[in-house]
Amino acid sequence: MLDVGFDTLKQRELHRRNRRMAVVTALALVVMLVTTALAITAVIARHDAERRQKQAEELVGFMLGDLNDKLQEVSRLDIMEAVDDKAMGYFASLPTTDVTDEALKQRAKALEKIGSIRFAQGHLPAAMESYRAALKLSGRLADAAPNDADRQIAYSRDWAWVGYTDWYEGNLDAAQQSFESAQTVVQRAVSHSADDPELIYQLTAIENNIGHVLEARGKLDEAEALYRQMLVHCKQLVAGRAAKAVWTAQLGSAHNNLGKVALTSGDLATAIAEYSADDAIESDLSAKDPKNNDQLYNTFTVRAILGRTLALTGDIETGVRDLQQAIDIATQLIAVDPTQTGVQENLALYQMQLSRLLRLAGQLPKANALTAQALQAFARLTKQDPANADWQREFAEVQTEHAAQTFAGDDKNETRKQAQAALDMLAPLLAKQPDDRAILLATVNAKLLLASVTDDAQAVQQVRQDALSAIKAVKSGTSDPRLLALQIEALLGLDKKPEAQPLIQRLWESGYRDLALVAVLQREHIDYPINEAFQQKLQAATAKKDS
Repeated sequence: MLDVGFDTLKQRELHRRNRRMAVVTALALVVMLVTTALAITAVIARHDAERRQKQAEELVGFMLGDLNDKLQEVSRLDIMEAVDDKAMGYFASLPTTDVTDEALKQRAKALEKIGSIRFAQGHLPAAMESYRAALKLSGRLADAAPNDADRQIAYSRDWAWVGYTDWYEGNLDAAQQSFESAQTVVQRAVSHSADDPELIYQLTAIENNIGHVLEARGKLDEAEALYRQMLVHCKQLVAGRAAKAVWTAQLGSAHNNLGKVALTSGDLATAIAEYSADDAIESDLSAKDPKNNDQLYNTFTVRAILGRTLALTGDIETGVRDLQQAIDIATQLIAVDPTQTGVQENLALYQMQLSRLLRLAGQLPKANALTAQALQAFARLTKQDPANADWQREFAEVQTEHAAQTFAGDDKNETRKQAQAALDMLAPLLAKQPDDRAILLATVNAKLLLASVTDDAQAVQQVRQDALSAIKAVKSGTSDPRLLALQIEALLGLDKKPEAQPLIQRLWESGYRDLALVAVLQREHIDYPINEAFQQKLQAATAKKDS
C-alpha cells in the first residue's frame, strides 16, 4: 500500500526489534554494572569498616594492655582512669549487633581495669559494679570456648576480683563463694592444659585468696595447707623457664603467707625466715626494675612486716629501721599518685606501728607526731568508704595506740575516750567476724588499755575478764605469742599470777620479747631474761633461708 515490499517491512521490523533488544540489553548491562559497582562498593565499605574496627580494637587492646600496665607501674591512676573511660566510650559507640568476640573481650577487660582503678581509689561499691559487669561478659566468652585457656583465666580472674571486693567489705561468705567459683573455673582449665604457666599462676592467686578467708574464719590449719600447696605451685611456676616478675613476686607472697602462719603458731624463727625470703625476692625485683611502683608497693609492705616481727623478738633497732624504710618508700609513691588508697592505708598503718615502737622505747614526741598523721589519714579513708572493714579495724588500732600514748602522757581522760572510741568501732566488726585474728587482737588490746584507766574497781575486773574470755574462746592458733602476751596481761591484772606463769614460760621459749610484755612483767617483778638459744636458732633459720 505504501509501495514497500513485504520483505522490506519484515527487515525493518527485525531492525526495530534488534534495536529494542540492544537498548534493553544495554540497559540491563548498565543496571548490572551499577549493581555490581554498588555491591563492590558495599564490600569495600564493609571490609573497610572491618579494617577500621580491627584497627580500633588493636588500639583499644594497646590502651588496655601495654599502656595500662605501664601506667600502673608508675601509679598513675588518674591517667589510667581516663584511658579506660575512653575505651568504654568506644565500646558504647558500637551497635549491639556489631560486637565481635574480640570487642567483647576488650570490653570485659576494660570493665575489669576500671573496677581495679575504683578499688585502688577506695570506691568499693563502684568497683564491684564494674567487676560484675566484666564477669558477665567474660563468662559468656568462657562458656563459648571451654578449651580456651585465656578465656578461662579471664573468667576466673573476674570471679576473684568480685570475691576480693567482698572480702574487703567484710563479707566472708560471699568472698569464699566467689573465690571457690574462680577455683572451679581454673581447675577445669588446668585439667586440659596442666603445664600452662598462666593457669598455674592464676591457681596460686586463688589458693592465696581462699587461704586468707580461711584465716579470717579461724581455720588456720586449712589455710596453712593451701599456702603450702601455693608454694609448691609457685616453685613449679618459676622452675625451668624464664619467669615473669609477677610469678617470682607470687613466690614471695607464698613465703609471706607461711611466715604469717608460723607467727600465729608461735614459731618466730620460721616466721622471720619466711618473711626474710619474701623480702629478698621483692627487693631483688625492685632493684631490677626500680621504676616499677607496683613492685615497690610489695617491697615496702614486706619490709614493714619483717621489721615489726623482728621487734617482737626484742630487735627494736632493726624493727624501727625497717618500718622507717617502708614509710619512706610509701611516701615517695604517694607523691607520684596521691589517689592510691592502698598506699595511703599502709603508710598510715606503718606510721602507727613505728610510733608504737618509739613510744615503748621512750620517744613519745616522735610517736605522737606519727600517730597524728595516721589518725588524719584513716579518718579521711573511712569517711571516703565506710564499708571497708579493714580500714575500720586499722583506724581503731590507731585510736588505741593514740590512747596508749596519752596514757604515757598521764592524760587518762583522753585515754579513756580514745580506747572507748576504738572499741565502739571494733564491736560490729568482731560480731560479724568473730574468728578474725586481727580484729580480736585489736579488741583485746583496747579493752585492757581501757581497764587501766577505769576508776570503778568492779568495772575494771569485768573488762579484764571480758578480754580473757575473748582470748579463751579462740578456736585455733592458740599459740600465737601476741595473743598469749595479752592473756598474760589480763591474768596478771586479775591477780592470777600462777595461771600466767606457764604462759610466760611458753613465750620465753618461743623467743618473744615485745617491749610491751617486758614492761608488764617488770611491773610485776617477774624475771624475763634474753633467750640466747632462740637467738642462735633465729640466726640459723635465717641463714638457711638465705642459702
